[in-house]
Formats: sequence, C-alpha cells, structure tokens
Amino acid sequence: MPSTRLVGTDDAAALADLVVRNRDFLAPWMPLRAPEFFTEAGQRAMIEDELDRYARGATLPRLIVDDDGAVIGRSYLNGIVYGAFRSCSVAYWVDAGQNGRGVATAALREMIRVAFDELALHRVQAETLLANAGSQRVLAHCGFVRIGTAPDYLKIAGRWQDHVLWQLIDPAATD
Repeated sequence: MPSTRLVGTDDAAALADLVVRNRDFLAPWMPLRAPEFFTEAGQRAMIEDELDRYARGATLPRLIVDDDGAVIGRSYLNGIVYGAFRSCSVAYWVDAGQNGRGVATAALREMIRVAFDELALHRVQAETLLANAGSQRVLAHCGFVRIGTAPDYLKIAGRWQDHVLWQLIDPAATD
C-alpha cells in the first residue's frame, strides 16, 4: 500500500524524472511551469523552498511512495493556519500509471490523519477543477463534502478557472 513521507533535497532527481514523464498527463490540472521546473536543479530549488516553509510550519510537503519506496506522486498540506482557524488546504497528484488504483485515496487518508492527529487541525479544504471527476471521487471517498464553487479561483493550464471547494471537519474535534 502506498504511503507518504517528507520530501528531501535528495529526492530531486526522482521528482524530475516523475514530472517529466507526467508532463502531458498533469498539464490540464496544474499551473504552467517554466522549463527549469522539469529539471533536477529546478526540483531541488522547489524542495528547498518547500522545506523552508515547512520549517516555519506553513506547509507539509510529502512524497507518495510505493511499497518499494519509489516516488509515485506528491501530496501537500498548504496554508496551514493555527489559532481560531486551525485549517489547511490539501493537494495531491499521482503518476499516470498509478491513476485509478487507489493511490491518491490512500495518500489523502494519510494526509488527513496527519492534519487531524499530528497537527491538531480542525478542517482540511480541497479544491478541484469542475471537470476533475477523478479527484472529486477521491475526496468523496475520504469523507469530504462539497461546499461550493469559487469562480476564477486558480490559474491552471494558463487561465483562471473555476474550482469546486470541498472540506472535511475533524469528526473527533470537540474543542
């Protein structure tokens, strides 16, 4: 069963290979990327930035790995906010060859556990493009509830696009 782990700078080569192999598969769902994003140096720079934000408690950047430890995707808790809000946003993607096999669902369940049990957050939000039925199924399988639509929410594939907003409230939260 796939799992997640914190990304490290030594993962740059594996991530570069993964994003190059999945460039066309991910293009409709991701922001436009500069050519250097698809290089080992570009991935290392991104990881260093993510780890800096992780050290400040603002994000949790993880890899999705298979049983052999091979990198097969990414997952993130972003925009982590404490205080009265105690919330974050979750994002994930998997290798095209892993799509439809329950990998994203397993990774999302692990990220939910971390958000609620380890970070003591109250709410996790997710956003999907209107046409991303696969990701919407993953969210529904993990208990997320659709809460609305945000017009022109994110610039994906080079244009501002509407997104469906989803949330999951920690069912164990009592305070």
